[in-house]
Amino acid sequence: MANRYFNVSGSGGNSNIELLDPGDGVNNTKSILITNTHSTEEATVSLYIKSATTTTQTGSTWFLIKSVAIPTGASLFLDDPAMLSFDNRKSDGYGLYASVGASDTVNIIMR
Repeated sequence: MANRYFNVSGSGGNSNIELLDPGDGVNNTKSILITNTHSTEEATVSLYIKSATTTTQTGSTWFLIKSVAIPTGASLFLDDPAMLSFDNRKSDGYGLYASVGASDTVNIIMR
């Protein structure tokens, strides 16, 4: 998988962001680096997978991390293959999403 880069800001209604859409064909994520870029405040971050919503089922959510506080200028590095392994190949598979607090700003790098 090529690196993917995201700037996530809780302001302006962008507190939830889709990192991988179901069907993106990515099933070999090696690591995710989440860095708090806010100059004075800690960031509260959740990372979750969600099954696709179809005409016959409502998507279910499973949290990889939930409401984790990342101090100013610090990073959280996730690299456990068991945690990052999920089926993203099919459009009815799973997507990967992140959410942050209302005033938080973070960078996310996926490899």
